[in-house]
Amino acid sequence: MRAVAWMKSDSKAILAIHTHMVAPNPRLSVTHNGHNTWKLHVTNVQPNDSGTYMCQVNTDPMRSQTGHMKVLIPPDITDLDDSADLLTPKENSDLRLRCRATGTPEPVITWRREDGRNITLRTEHGVQRVKSYEGEQLHLTGILRQEMGSYLCIASNGVPPTVSKRYYVNVRFKPLIKVSSQLVVAPANSDVVLHCYVESWPKALNTWYRDDGVKLLSDEKHDLTEIPLNDYAYQLNLTIRRLTMDDFGSYTCSAENLLGKTEGTIRLQVKELHLTKTTSIPIRHNMEFLDKYGSRKQMDRKGKHHGFGREAGSLSKNGNMGHATPMLRRNSSNVLTDVTVKKSKVSSYPAPAPAPAHFTPTQLSVQNSVTSLRQHSRLNCVGLMFAFLVIVICSS
Repeated sequence: MRAVAWMKSDSKAILAIHTHMVAPNPRLSVTHNGHNTWKLHVTNVQPNDSGTYMCQVNTDPMRSQTGHMKVLIPPDITDLDDSADLLTPKENSDLRLRCRATGTPEPVITWRREDGRNITLRTEHGVQRVKSYEGEQLHLTGILRQEMGSYLCIASNGVPPTVSKRYYVNVRFKPLIKVSSQLVVAPANSDVVLHCYVESWPKALNTWYRDDGVKLLSDEKHDLTEIPLNDYAYQLNLTIRRLTMDDFGSYTCSAENLLGKTEGTIRLQVKELHLTKTTSIPIRHNMEFLDKYGSRKQMDRKGKHHGFGREAGSLSKNGNMGHATPMLRRNSSNVLTDVTVKKSKVSSYPAPAPAPAHFTPTQLSVQNSVTSLRQHSRLNCVGLMFAFLVIVICSS
C-alpha cells in the first residue's frame, strides 16, 4: 500500500503519514475513504494556519499535490496611546488623528463625522469639505470651534463585522458673548427676560450682576437659567419679576474660563404709558342745553319736520353743536330791532345721543326766542307812546 504524507510547505514540517498524526496539534486530523482519497481536516482555524499544504504520495517517481489556505480575519483597531491634550487643541491650531487596524485582507480606514457633517480639510491649495476621508491619519489644520465633535475611524475589509472607534475633539477658545438687544424697554410692574448668547470651551463660569456690582442669584425676584444650544454654545436668561423703578438700569452677563473673560451689558429702561383722558357729558346736560337755547321741532300733520336748517342750536355736519345768540341793536332810525348774530366758536359739547325709535327726534329751534323778542319790542313801543301822551297832556 502506498504511503501518503501531509506536510506544510513553508515549514517543511510533516503533519501526518497515512492516517497517523505526526504533529502534536489536536485541531488537525486525516481521513481516508478506503480507496484513493485522503483528506486533511483543520478545525477552529487560526491566523497561523494560513499557508501552503502538500499531499505527497510515496511512489517512484514521487507525486505530490499542493493547496493554499488563506484565513480571513475581520478588522481590529489597534488602540494608540494618544494623550488627552491631543484631542483638545486650541482654536486655529493643528490636530492629527491616527487610527490603525489589523485584519486579512488589510483593512481600509475611513474617517467620518458622527453628526454627518462634512470634514474640513485645509491645505496650501485651499479648503475642501468632504463627507469622508480615507487614510490612517486625519490631519486637521487651523481647526475651528465649528469642527468640534465626534470623529469616527471606521475599519473594513469585507469580512464582517466592520469596526469603528470614536475620537471626541474639543476645541479650546476664549468665551464669546452676544447680546441680542442692548436696550430693553418694559413697563413698571411687569416681568421681563434678558438674554445673553455665550460660546465657550471649556464651559465658562457665568454670572449676572447689576451696574453697582451686586451679583444676582435666583430668588423670588430673579430667575437665572441656561439653555444648551450645541457642544459649545448656550443661552443665558435672566427673568426679573414685577418691575419697580429700582429695577431699571444696566445688567451685565459675564462668562469666564481658563482662556479669558468676556462681558455683555444690557440696559433696562422704563416704558412710559401715555393715557388719553376723555370727558363725557351725560345726556341730561345736553337736554338742559336744548331747553335753554332752543325748542324741539314740531311735527306737522304729514309727519314732516319744521326746522331752521343751520339756525341757532342746530347740529353741524360733523356732529358738533353750534348756536347763535339773540341781540338787540339800534338801526339807522334809532329804532330797536332784533337781530341774530351767529357765534363763530363751535361748542365743545359732543352731539346729543340719538333718541330711541319710539320718541320724536330732537331738533333745536330759535322760534320761541324770536317770538319773545318781538313781544318785548312791542311792549317798549307801547310804553314810549304812553309816555309821549302823558307829556302832551301835561304841557297843554
